[in-house]
Amino acid sequence: MKILVAGGGGFIGGHLVNRLEAQGHEVRSVDWKPQSDWYQVSASAENMVLDLNEREACLKAADGVDQIYNLAADMGGMGFIENNKAACMLSVLISTHMLMAARDKDVQRVFYASSACVYNGSKQSDPNVTALHEDDAYPADPEDGYGWEKLFSERMGRHFMEDYGIEFRTARYHNVYGPEGTWTGGREKAPAAVCRKIVEAKNSGNHTIEVWGDGLQTRSFMYVDDCVKGTDMLMNSDIRVPLNIGSGELIAINDLYRMVAGFAGIEIELKHDLTAPQGVRGRNSDNTLIQEHMGWEPSISLEEGMRKTYEWIEQQVQAAG
Repeated sequence: MKILVAGGGGFIGGHLVNRLEAQGHEVRSVDWKPQSDWYQVSASAENMVLDLNEREACLKAADGVDQIYNLAADMGGMGFIENNKAACMLSVLISTHMLMAARDKDVQRVFYASSACVYNGSKQSDPNVTALHEDDAYPADPEDGYGWEKLFSERMGRHFMEDYGIEFRTARYHNVYGPEGTWTGGREKAPAAVCRKIVEAKNSGNHTIEVWGDGLQTRSFMYVDDCVKGTDMLMNSDIRVPLNIGSGELIAINDLYRMVAGFAGIEIELKHDLTAPQGVRGRNSDNTLIQEHMGWEPSISLEEGMRKTYEWIEQQVQAAG
């Protein structure tokens, strides 16, 4: 097939392009950034720089393709999404124009990358969180800004499926991490930030590390290889409801720091900044539905994935000088 990956210059998008090409598909990879800023660039893909906020750009990107994976969005880690709510909401332009382009260009199947940020905040107020089931998105009380945009775009895709016959698939990603992603600059997510801070502590000899919040907040983190495998499986399934794609392995942020410090072979002292963005108190993925529908769930352990991520980020820090 000929497949469009919108956001192909991003972290998950770059890994997905590689997977689809390995399967023999012809891939069109589109991102708004100059190619020099893409996380990965496939020499064999059709690489296009387009601003997918614009309808004409989406029409151009969708022309002649069989499937669309829409991973394009203005987003980052908690520090970014809490301080850039309007920018996150504007990604609804990408979602809207891409669905319209799919309709107008007769694309029969669209995947949308949603987020665990759509879930009701009242169900995430305790570090000992009950894993979030897909039904927990309603009644709606998602992450302000970013979560509302994701929930709205999910709903819009559902109605495009009902009204125009486009097969629409939605994954709610839970904290994806791994090599070839953002590791500095303010948009990085917790796993990458933790790895960078530990590398810097090891290099400097100053082992006192700042942690956002009290560090007792809990999360599950999914390695990117599991993410793209689950995405591929969901896209080519008959599952028409939003589905969690996330690890069920829960960890406190303090323990994540200690795990990575173990990779580095150093002892650390954690200094907590209670004024910094820290998000919900607990978030984990209930994988009952994905197991029922696909007989699979993300299975790469946090220790294995974080070790690979730490080694890659250590290389990036050393190369940056």
